[in-house]
Amino acid sequence: MKRIYVIGLFLVLTAAQLFVPGQMIWKHENVLSSGNMYKFKTQPIDPTDPFRGKYITLNFELNSFRSFDNKFTYGDQVYVYLRKDEEGFAIADTVSKESLKNERDYVVAEVTGNYNGKVNFSLPFNRFYMEEDKAPKAEKVYTELNRVDSLNSALVYAKVYIKDGLGVLEDVMIDEVSMKDYVKR
Repeated sequence: MKRIYVIGLFLVLTAAQLFVPGQMIWKHENVLSSGNMYKFKTQPIDPTDPFRGKYITLNFELNSFRSFDNKFTYGDQVYVYLRKDEEGFAIADTVSKESLKNERDYVVAEVTGNYNGKVNFSLPFNRFYMEEDKAPKAEKVYTELNRVDSLNSALVYAKVYIKDGLGVLEDVMIDEVSMKDYVKR
């Protein structure tokens, strides 16, 4: 009789171990297949920023919103409601501590500061993971194209799909070419 309980417990634990990662994967794939695509412009970075692991840290131009409300404090989660500009790039339309019950796209971000009438925030999709052999080359390309003193006028942006507050980074584009293809050249 005890053997049946052990086998049953084993099967339940095995099912749970498959369900949790499967749910996470399904959630992200659902956003990629049925979410709305936004382009987030990257901004210049410090050329000495080290490459941590096998990903590139992305800095976005969209990192603040004009607000004189003092209720935003460091570490708070905020809802950043988005719209697209005439070129299709993401713009913050509203920032709120509470969820607004409407049909607009939003992401949940973390407040990094609130001063001089600006709420600064960090977007949750700021890491672009790459294959181990391509990552160092991609980091070098990304850093060079985003340097403040760069003479290169390449357009670099992140392609992000958003649905129900979740943002999934699909790719980093350089002049409409995928970062993965760009480093192959």
